[in-house]
Amino acid sequence: MADKTQAGGLTHIDAQGSAHMVDVSGKASTDRVAVAEGRVVMRRETLDLILSGNAKKGDVLSTARIAAIMAAKRTHELIPLCHPLMLAKVTVDVEPDTSLPGVRVQASVKTQGQTGVEMEALTAVSVGCLTIYDMIKAVERGVTIEGIRLMEKSGGKSGSYRRQE
Repeated sequence: MADKTQAGGLTHIDAQGSAHMVDVSGKASTDRVAVAEGRVVMRRETLDLILSGNAKKGDVLSTARIAAIMAAKRTHELIPLCHPLMLAKVTVDVEPDTSLPGVRVQASVKTQGQTGVEMEALTAVSVGCLTIYDMIKAVERGVTIEGIRLMEKSGGKSGSYRRQE
């Protein structure tokens, strides 16, 4: 495994500056969980359309949930240098929020393995938000995707992390 300090602490860059997949074969297999979230902000009228079930492309919230789960499972195909992981569980909550107005997307991903699932949770949220945008863009192009971030993670050598707001 490359020394992290050789490239300014970046684990995917070796001493020569070349990108590589990190060797996790020597790491212990532990339970790992990551939770990420994001939001899609829109006009109240657009949110009302989603909630009424009358969006032209169909059920926006259910479609976004399915897309997010599928994205978590395929993260290694989308993000260079990510390890393919056997995911034990992916949970995605897609909740309308009239205070935004818009939709909040939260993903929780779990595995037992040698590397974390932060990228899988973040990818799930990103694709869930993009799916919502895709399904309502004909009604409102000014929709904003915001605040995609890791909220917490546990497991592995680095231990636990919880975002402090």
